[in-house]
Amino acid sequence: MTLKYLITGATANVPASEYAAASSSEANRKRFEDQGIAFRVVNYDDPESLEAAFQDVENLFFVSTNTFDVQKREKQHQSVVDAAKRQKVRHVWYTSLAFGGFRSDSKADVQQAHLLTEEMLRKADINYTSVRQGLYADAFPVFMNWYPSTSTVYLSGDGPIAFTLRDELGEATARLMIHGGHDREIVLLTAQETITYTEIVDLINETTGRQVRVKTVPPEEFVKLQSTNDEGGKSAAFFSRLTSWNDAIAKGEAQSTDPLMEELLGRKQPRPERRFASY
Repeated sequence: MTLKYLITGATANVPASEYAAASSSEANRKRFEDQGIAFRVVNYDDPESLEAAFQDVENLFFVSTNTFDVQKREKQHQSVVDAAKRQKVRHVWYTSLAFGGFRSDSKADVQQAHLLTEEMLRKADINYTSVRQGLYADAFPVFMNWYPSTSTVYLSGDGPIAFTLRDELGEATARLMIHGGHDREIVLLTAQETITYTEIVDLINETTGRQVRVKTVPPEEFVKLQSTNDEGGKSAAFFSRLTSWNDAIAKGEAQSTDPLMEELLGRKQPRPERRFASY
C-alpha cells in the first residue's frame, strides 16, 4: 500500500488512511494506533529502520534531529537522505532554520547542519523542499536563557528576529505539503514582524511590573556569566554555541520575513506583543 505522507514529528490535515506518524521509540506506537493513525519506527541512528519505514512513501516530512552536535546530526541526516533515495520517496520536506533568510552563508553554529543537509538533498538528486522556519517564539527562553527568576538578561548580541509560533509553523507546513510544488526549492515560513531581545524584556517589564535589566557583554564574559550556576544546568559549551547565534542575529540574519506563511494560513499572525507579554 502506498503511503502518501510519512510524518516525523507532526500530523497533517488529511484522512488518516493517507499518512503515518513516525518516532524513534516503539513505545509511541499505541498512542498513535489508538487514534487510528498508522505508525512506523524511524530511528535516524538505525539505517535499517529507515529503509523499512520509507517503503512506498510519497511525501516524507523530515524533521531535523534534536542534537547540537553538527557532526552527529550530519551523519544522521545523511542516513535519512540515503534511505529516501533508495526507497524512491517522491518528495522530501525538510525542516530547516531561517538564519540568513534565503541565503546559504550563515555562520550560526545551529544553521550549519541544516546547510549541510540541504546540500545532501541537492547532491542526492531527489525531489525536496527545504522549509526554513522562523526562530521559534516558544523557545525564546532558550535563546535568552530566560527564567521567571531572571533579574538580568545577559546578551552577547541583539537584533531583529522574526520569532514565529510553532503551532502556526506546523499548520503552515502541513498546508504546504498538501498543496505540493516548490520542487527543489528553499521556502521561508516566518512571522511578518520582528522583535529584539531587548524589546521582549521591555514587554515583560511593561505587562508584569518587573524591572528585569538587559546587559550586553563580550562573548567570553557571556559564556562565563551564563554557565556559572545556570538554573537549567547548561554547559559552557552550549553558551559558547549560543554566542554564534547571537552574533548572527546581531548581523541581521534572523530578520528575514516572507508572506508565504500568511498565505498558507489564510489569516494574519499575532503581533509580537501578543506572543511575549504573558512571560
